[in-house]
Amino acid sequence: MAFKTKTMPYSMAEQLRTPQEMAAYLDAWLEEVPDDASGIARALGDIARAKGMSQVARDSGLSENGNPSFATVLKVARALGMRLHAEAT
Repeated sequence: MAFKTKTMPYSMAEQLRTPQEMAAYLDAWLEEVPDDASGIARALGDIARAKGMSQVARDSGLSENGNPSFATVLKVARALGMRLHAEAT
């Protein structure tokens, strides 16, 4: 008897339910891989999808599509109710 394994796509956005979880997720990226700009941008994208891209676009005054500049990243973070954190090493 053969068993079939069913796989489903994993969505980080579905796991982020509270502002505290969202902030902890972004802070982990900033702390663990602070030089990975694409990873940090991806984390912000996950958080934006968790909150709803249309709402984030309205709150930030930006469109839902595009390759964000750092200024855009700051606008999105602000629209998400977050700010970036820096710490001396």
